[in-house]
Amino acid sequence: MPELPEVETVKAGIAPVMTGQLIAKAEVNRPDLRWPFPENMADRLTGRRVLGLRRRSKYILVDLDSAETLLIHLGMSGRMLVSGAAQGAFYHPHPAPAKHDHVVLHMDGGARITFNDARRFGAMDLMPTAAQDDHWLIRDLGPEPLGNAFDETYLVARLKGRNTPIKSALLDQRIVAGLGNIYVCEVLFRAGIDPRRKAGQIAARRVASLVPLIRDVLNEAIAAGGSSLRDYRQSDGELGYFQHGFQVYDREGAPCVTPDCARPISRIVQSGRSSFFCAQCQR
Repeated sequence: MPELPEVETVKAGIAPVMTGQLIAKAEVNRPDLRWPFPENMADRLTGRRVLGLRRRSKYILVDLDSAETLLIHLGMSGRMLVSGAAQGAFYHPHPAPAKHDHVVLHMDGGARITFNDARRFGAMDLMPTAAQDDHWLIRDLGPEPLGNAFDETYLVARLKGRNTPIKSALLDQRIVAGLGNIYVCEVLFRAGIDPRRKAGQIAARRVASLVPLIRDVLNEAIAAGGSSLRDYRQSDGELGYFQHGFQVYDREGAPCVTPDCARPISRIVQSGRSSFFCAQCQR
């Protein structure tokens, strides 16, 4: 499932062709995805001007001049694809409609934004912009890991006394928003922390060291356009490239990249998710 860097990359890709533009026509081709679409969604989007795009955790937020915000969740296979507009040095003409093109936004500037989702685990909703913090998908989220509210003091306080593994704690969206399995594995390797360690038993200085490492890993992934493993694509259809720099994730049995180590990377299952780590370098 796309994590923060992938969602940020998609948001950055669609923002230039949506911001300031009118949605000339919105097509909604089915009644639901993971959950039912909001009532009259096509009519509520058609004719509205896009004021700007934001990201909250793994959600894209599109602010409209109707005082509503369109919430977009990509799910496991959702793609926001741009056609009819130049992106960088490339121009992608409008493709023929595809089977899983569930929502299509025709912008008055000629661009088309298509939400394609083969597995239909994605979602869209409309909410009052002024009440967005009360939306059931947003209200319990922790601070953004790239924001000022997420700092060493905050993380040390939130993890103090917690009996859950550090991997599970960092995946808890109530503690920090947007982190997922891939990037937590990479962060813990850089920190030299075993994913099985109880969060409350890790020294405060080591917990504090996670904050800059989280920011480094996320920023590197965003710069690389995210990680493409199965379904993820950028808004121009291109792959992300951060997976080529994985140090532990999806490298079970491969040698550790730490000089003078070369121990095979281990994989265990924690809360139904694979954790990859070096049993020698991570303590």
